[in-house]
Parts: sequence; structure tokens; C-alpha cells
Amino acid sequence: MLIRNVRPWGAGASDVVVEDGRIAEVRPHDASAAAGADDVDGRGRLLLPSFSDVHVHLDSTRIGLPFRPHTGAPGVWAMMMNDRRNWRDAEIDLPTRVAGTLERMIANGTTRVRSYAQVDVDCKLEKFDAVMAAKEKFAGHADVQVMTFPQAGILREEGTVEWLEESLKQGADVMGGIDPSQLDRDPARHLDIVFGLAEKYQVEIDIHLHEPGALGVFSTELVIERTRALGMQGKVTMSHAYDLGAVNEATSRRLIEEFAELDIAMATVAPPAPHQLSLVQLLEAGVRVGLGEDGQRDYWSPYGNCDMLDRTWQLSFTNGFRRDDHIELALAVATMGGASIMSHDVARPAGLGDHPGVSVGDRADLLLVDGETPTSAVMDRGSDRTVIHDGRVVADGLRVVGV
Repeated sequence: MLIRNVRPWGAGASDVVVEDGRIAEVRPHDASAAAGADDVDGRGRLLLPSFSDVHVHLDSTRIGLPFRPHTGAPGVWAMMMNDRRNWRDAEIDLPTRVAGTLERMIANGTTRVRSYAQVDVDCKLEKFDAVMAAKEKFAGHADVQVMTFPQAGILREEGTVEWLEESLKQGADVMGGIDPSQLDRDPARHLDIVFGLAEKYQVEIDIHLHEPGALGVFSTELVIERTRALGMQGKVTMSHAYDLGAVNEATSRRLIEEFAELDIAMATVAPPAPHQLSLVQLLEAGVRVGLGEDGQRDYWSPYGNCDMLDRTWQLSFTNGFRRDDHIELALAVATMGGASIMSHDVARPAGLGDHPGVSVGDRADLLLVDGETPTSAVMDRGSDRTVIHDGRVVADGLRVVGV
């Protein structure tokens, strides 16, 4: 493949040669060269890495369905019960809406996805199966990891552990945990089960943490303790964890250092939370950080639209970023930051000034998008997009091709 006349991360006009799914050459654009029939016409657009959504709940989506009023009550358990009362009554079946949401994500430029799949005594493996089916349908369009996720906790309802283990037997890629202190109220036992199942089935761990302040720090310290004791460096992600900076600066600095030491990653959904750990400090310390959309227009909230460029705007906004290098850092998190969580073969963004993912040797998972600069692309969120996955065009003009 030859991608003609594109601007990698806003640099000069270039022609990009792709061979065997990887970037083989980046050279100055030759306007006089005859275009081949299979060339991709960049038309002067920006060339960026494609997006990586590493925190999405495909299993709860209502994307494409009529808008409905929000009926959830505050708190994880109350919100989960609201979802349980409503998810079976949607206008179309679950597998169709899960696949449709993933298709729209790909069309907008996301080619790497880590999705939660709720497993509990109510839905059993129904939601998990729907996400696995969507993963299989779009296997040639995106890399999808499926996380078995105890949204209702592990200990509150008898039989949950058995369903979680069954999903791991059936191919779950990641073992999930959630609010071990606040929801299950037995953090040691909760985390022993999470780490025990992950070790047994040789999968990674992703802990969903909404807990506030000192309680969140306490649960995080238990995760750190087990990661170190079990030698699971590089296999644990903390998702949300948006209040870990609430205790004091010394605690924040220590947590960042321990995350870097043990290669514990973080996934954010760009919440408007005032006590998050510093995104810049995390990256400069060497912590892998990725971005996700969370739920998408579901029974939890009306937010989410399958567009990670939109969520990159939110990440920049909630962090108070104005400088171009800060907004480009948000783009690096949304693209290669998440990619580095899903695959350790991918180098993590190194901090301000790093423009990863479009160099010789990088995998050709790419997004062509209109914009004067990367910052303007985040601000304007244009629709002239071409999406490339593993060296093949998978979407153009906001439509998936080759399904």
C-alpha cells in the first residue's frame, strides 16, 4: 500500500509505504509520481495512529436506539440494578446493538478495543457472548480484547465466581474487578479471587475503581501488594481511579512511582474529577495510560458517541490543556497509550513532544483525518476520515468497508 500526500502528526507532506502490515518507508510527497490503482489518496490530510478504546462497555450500549430518559439512581449498585431492570427490553436484540456499536467505533477511527462484558447471576454469559460475537465478526477490522467483568461485585451474589470462571474457560482475555472495599466490602477476598483466577487462566487484570480518597488509595495499595508478591508486573490496569490524588501530594507521587516500578497501567475516561493523578506526571514517569469512552448512551448515562476523537477533546478539556504539545499528548494517550496497554510490543508514549505510531516499523493502524494541525483536529473533529487496520483500509467516510 502507498498512502500518498499525508502529514504525519502535522509534519510536511509525505508518502507512506506499507508492507506486510507495517510502515516500511516515510518519504517526502512526490506530486509528479503517477498514482497507482490501489494507492490511498491522503489529500493532504493528517496522518495519526488509529484510536485505542481501552475502557468501553459494549455490552450495555444503546447506540443507534431512540433516546430514553435517564432512570438510574446514584451509586454503582443502584445504577447496576437500573441496568438489570431494563437491558432486556431494548428495541433490538443485544448482539445486534453490540456489533453495531463496534462497527460505528471502527468507522470513526478506533481499531483497538478493550471491552467489558458483564458476567453475573442475572445475565450469566449472555452479555459476554454478545461481545465475543462482535469481536469475531470484526476480527479483520479491529483488535478486540474482552474482559469478564463482575459489575455487580463478586461476593454479593452466590454463583458469580463460577460464571466468571466459565467465561475465562470460554476465552475471556482479561479478568475484571470492581470497588473491592466499597462494593463487596471484603477487599482481601475480592482481590484474592481476581488475582487467583487471572493467575490460573494466565490473563491480565483490570480493576474498575470508583472509590474515593483514602479508601481508593487503600484498595490500590492492596492491588500493588498483590502485583508485587505474585510477580504480575505489566499485567494489571487500574481503570477510573480518579480520586487517587485526593489524599496529599506525597501519596500521589508515591503511587505514580509504584505504578511505574510495577508497570501498573491506568485507563481513564476523562472525567471532570478534580483529584486525578497528573496525566503529564504519569507519562513522564513511564506509566502506560490509555483512554476509553466507558458506557455509550446506555442505562448508566446518556454520554458516548463511538468517537474517540471526541473523547480526546474531553481529555484535553478536563485536564485544562491549551498548549499544542499538551493536546498532542492527549492524542498520544488516546491512540498509542491504549495500544501499549493491549500489547506490550507497542512502545508507550514518552511524554510531551512524543509523536508515536507513524514511524518506520510501526504497525499500520492509522487514521487519516482532515485538520490543519493535530490540535485543530481535536477541536474540530472532522468527518473526512480513512481508517487503516493492519495495513488494510477498513473504513472510509465514516463507513466500514469489507464486512
